[in-house]
Amino acid sequence: MKNWESMEAFIEVVRQGSFSAAAIKLDVSASHISRLISQLEADLGTTLLFRTTRRIRLSEAGELYYQHCRDLPEALSSAEEMISTLNQAPIGAFKMTCATTFGERYIAPLMNDFLLDHPKIDLDFHLTNRAVDLIEEGFDLAIRMGSMKDSSHLSRRLCDRVEYLCASRHYIDQYGMPHTLTELTKHRCLIGSKNHWLFQQNGQRKEVKVSSQWRSNSGPALLDAVRKGLGIAQLPDYYVNEDIANGKLIALLPQYQYPYSGVWLVYPKARQPSPKLQAICDYLIQRFQKNSTFA
Repeated sequence: MKNWESMEAFIEVVRQGSFSAAAIKLDVSASHISRLISQLEADLGTTLLFRTTRRIRLSEAGELYYQHCRDLPEALSSAEEMISTLNQAPIGAFKMTCATTFGERYIAPLMNDFLLDHPKIDLDFHLTNRAVDLIEEGFDLAIRMGSMKDSSHLSRRLCDRVEYLCASRHYIDQYGMPHTLTELTKHRCLIGSKNHWLFQQNGQRKEVKVSSQWRSNSGPALLDAVRKGLGIAQLPDYYVNEDIANGKLIALLPQYQYPYSGVWLVYPKARQPSPKLQAICDYLIQRFQKNSTFA
């Protein structure tokens, strides 16, 4: 602000009742205070103070100016204190997003536990399978699956995730077992929000584009379709581990299974992560490392 120093000097002169007392309060010379007030009056084009050898008196313009400005130094100081506190402790609004099922099953319970110890954080948690724009939509953190391709954001690995190509016993009995990737074109493929499946062939990552007459952006709906024998699908481990273990689903083409893809904590680039972002990321990573049953 152009006249901030002059305005601060003016306010202090009025409060202290003299130039010399204001100079002592602001730790400057009385002549410097006088120059600041004169410059302020010149910039505003009006007289703010009537000066005598014994006292000062506010003009009508000076009274109006003082009434509007007197609280600004304290407001600035309060704002600076709040920012300082914000930069030291995890407090304030925090907006994050995650894929629906993974968020419901794993992230929401952990965040609820986190908030018990950090009640000054106001959480806005969006569960969606849509890839949100962190900057445009004002998100502090996104939890995303798969390989990281967007270098415009920073990321930390939360955990590994394995994807299984699977089908029900009923489907295999009816349509047979695929033995190669090319044979998938002869099968009924069920797809989620992405139209490609991830594999490894000859040590290299390979994405296979899939076409289907059945598609849904809901993981539970896709899992239900696979269980009922409607076709083959590729689903993350946290959906199918139990069904594969108890024989309800059969893992297909294990020789082509990609070793793992990641689950990532993704956030916009900043000079320094805020304490709440740092605390939340550290907490989630720590909890996933301690509990192998998550994903």
